Amino acid sequence: MILYPSVDDLLKQVNSRYSLIMLASKRAHELDAGAAPMLSEYKSVKTIGRAMEEIAAGDLMIDPDETDKD
Repeated sequence: MILYPSVDDLLKQVNSRYSLIMLASKRAHELDAGAAPMLSEYKSVKTIGRAMEEIAAGDLMIDPDETDKD
């Protein structure tokens, strides 16, 4: 269960739960592969939690050009 950041806070940054999960998952994989962190401190130890913290902070967003390709 996710306690922080809350799903409600995350959905303020991303318009759907599906998009939220896809964005967080992709970023978590990047972090696992050694990508540089976007925040100076994280509350979460796991990369999926860190990705969600980045989304909540507004540092990680969906590329609008990617959403128009459908």
